Amino acid sequence: MSTSFVTHQGSRYFWISLAFIILSIIIYAWHDPIPVPNGGTWYGYTLGTIGALMILWLLYLGKRKRNFAKGWGTTKGWVSAHVYFGSSLLVVATLHTGFQFGWNIHTLAYVLMCLVIFSGFFGVYAYVVYPNARNRVKKSRTRDDIFEQLQGVDQQLKKIVGDLPEEIGALVSSAIDRTEFGGGFLDQLRGNDKSKVMIDGVVVDNYNQDVVVENLVHKLTLAKGVETQMLAGLVKEYGVRQKLLGVIRTDIRLSAIQEIWLWFHVPMSFGLIAALAAHIVSVFIYW
Repeated sequence: MSTSFVTHQGSRYFWISLAFIILSIIIYAWHDPIPVPNGGTWYGYTLGTIGALMILWLLYLGKRKRNFAKGWGTTKGWVSAHVYFGSSLLVVATLHTGFQFGWNIHTLAYVLMCLVIFSGFFGVYAYVVYPNARNRVKKSRTRDDIFEQLQGVDQQLKKIVGDLPEEIGALVSSAIDRTEFGGGFLDQLRGNDKSKVMIDGVVVDNYNQDVVVENLVHKLTLAKGVETQMLAGLVKEYGVRQKLLGVIRTDIRLSAIQEIWLWFHVPMSFGLIAALAAHIVSVFIYW
């Protein structure tokens, strides 16, 4: 049976992280610093050193992933370690501070670390949820498969309108030529559809292809004889196109949501490194 990174190797890294957290809390409760717990005690320095090394090691995983193909571990194993050890940092770093916070570089480093970790939590959620959601939308097809199917539908539409009045052919051709996907990252994230269509010489919005479908249905109600059957086939085929476009845009939107956490996580990680370096240097200079 296939396992996820959450339960990788019997949740090995979860149990290691949990044991380390419990041990850290027990020692924190046992040691009796004067006047109060803080990062300057022997235990504070110990946890601070461990925490700093863990941060550097976790950041190194980003580079490490490029070497999976060379046999240096597995994706699930490194992701599992990253998630559980990264989560344990919340406890380690908090105990390191002795719950002493202020408006200084030390607290800034702590806040940045929390932001990195919590953005990582969203990354874990995206890693688990969105690939399955995308597969459900695409029915196990790839995006390239859907684009290929869409191309076939467009060709069929152009073939059908060849036997219909010119204005209908112009409407469908205009909609096909002015269909847009993706756009900027915000457009992808919002699922924006900037498709257009020309009707009576005026280019108008064609969100979700609704304008074209409404026009074709209207023409169908006015058609007679053989043209009725041809237009009915055209409307049906265009409905297939409309659904395929919806699948593609939903997949693009889910993909953007799946990746957006990296736009926050990575810059915050570099900010954390800078703040951590300033924190360490200031400790050695002023303490």
